[in-house]
Amino acid sequence: MKPPALELIAVLTLAIAGLGVAAGPSRAADGAHPEVVELFQSQGCSSCPPANANVMALSARPDILALSFGVTYWDALGWKDTFASPRFTARQYDYAKGLGHSGVFTPQVVVNGRRDGIGVDRGELQSLLLAADRGDVGPAISIRARAVTVSAARTARAADVWLVRYDPRIVQVSIKRGENGGKALPHKNVVRELRRIGRWTGAAVTLSIPPVADPALRTAILVQAPGGGPILGAAG
Repeated sequence: MKPPALELIAVLTLAIAGLGVAAGPSRAADGAHPEVVELFQSQGCSSCPPANANVMALSARPDILALSFGVTYWDALGWKDTFASPRFTARQYDYAKGLGHSGVFTPQVVVNGRRDGIGVDRGELQSLLLAADRGDVGPAISIRARAVTVSAARTARAADVWLVRYDPRIVQVSIKRGENGGKALPHKNVVRELRRIGRWTGAAVTLSIPPVADPALRTAILVQAPGGGPILGAAG
């Protein structure tokens, strides 16, 4: 699956500033139970900046947890992504299996682990938010400094509990080589740490979490069916 040429979608970026206002909240989402929008991109991918801009605009909404993952498979093509990690690439491959794709591609936006798209079209993103709505608020998640508690709730399957640490600041990255060579690209909500910290089976559980190394980073928790399955609950 090949992303559209950058020149064909550049005009869409003119409307990005209004994305956070134009898109109404989806049915189950609110500030305590946000929709999870994950962007998989690379600084070396010339088709990624418009999707990145759209997801950055969505990140201003209180009912959305937007996360940006840098993948590694572009690193040998002229520019090594400064935020990429093999763990993030592995997560995208899990989604490829869970969503029935034959492989991975950039840019890719995954909403609640349930639906995905390229993300360069704001209308597509709005449709994904509606189509991937969880339909209920899922378990309540309480994050403290050194622990997280996931409340009891009915569930048809066990789920993994993921710890995510991300940078909410806008970071400008100067790209020296590759498809985006000579550009300075903004990044926001860049994931810096991803780790599985335990399991949830429907009963209340409290799990310890390590202290954050950088106080500027924010902590999010995802309760998600294994193998790139649906996200059942989120906080962060």
